Amino acid sequence: MLDNAFGGALGSALSGVTGSVISGTPTLGSLLLCTVCSLAFGLAAAAAYMFKSRYSKSLAVTLALVPATVQIIIMLTSGNIGAGVATAGAFSLVRFRSLPGNARDIGSLFFAMALGLVTGMGYLFYAFVFLVLVCGTSALLTQARFGQGAANARALRITIPESLDYDGLFDDVFAKYAVSAELDRVRTTSMGSLYELTYSVRMKSAEMPKAFIDELRCRNGNLNILLSREQRDGDEL
Repeated sequence: MLDNAFGGALGSALSGVTGSVISGTPTLGSLLLCTVCSLAFGLAAAAAYMFKSRYSKSLAVTLALVPATVQIIIMLTSGNIGAGVATAGAFSLVRFRSLPGNARDIGSLFFAMALGLVTGMGYLFYAFVFLVLVCGTSALLTQARFGQGAANARALRITIPESLDYDGLFDDVFAKYAVSAELDRVRTTSMGSLYELTYSVRMKSAEMPKAFIDELRCRNGNLNILLSREQRDGDEL
């Protein structure tokens, strides 16, 4: 009997914590409570987005405010999820209509919208659990450099005269300084008088040795050479 009473009390306590704070028409108290929680959760989501990554200030501020915005829309549509999501989604995706975003930006935006959807329904405990799980996983994956390419991967762009045959032109130089080199793109420039070769190179060391550039310059007639770290986040999903 004691076990049954304890179990019943525990179940009542859990249902009080995990249940919705909204019953029927939202009150001013429930509106303020959900809004404060949405703002706090939005700040945490923005902090997770900024953790050890490049970011824009405008999107970070937007992520902090999106949960509260979606939450107020859901609450004022009287729990009509379809109407609330359609309205919030129409406004939140305006940023990506003309300005392309990378996968991290889009995912963070939808995560912030999901937080606002849950808090707008009044399930603050579930929103908190969702926030902790997603932000914690995001921080662990970022710390572990999950999905990141090789540390010594470089993007190499070489300009050569049209008179040179680029096939195998730099093979011995690559063998000396790189583990692997792959020709990704060839295009003509300067009215067809020059070729621009783009390589994906994996260097033997994390440095960019000057001798490597100098030997390439001797082969391409001292034309433009660009060696940089591979950055694809800005233009690929």
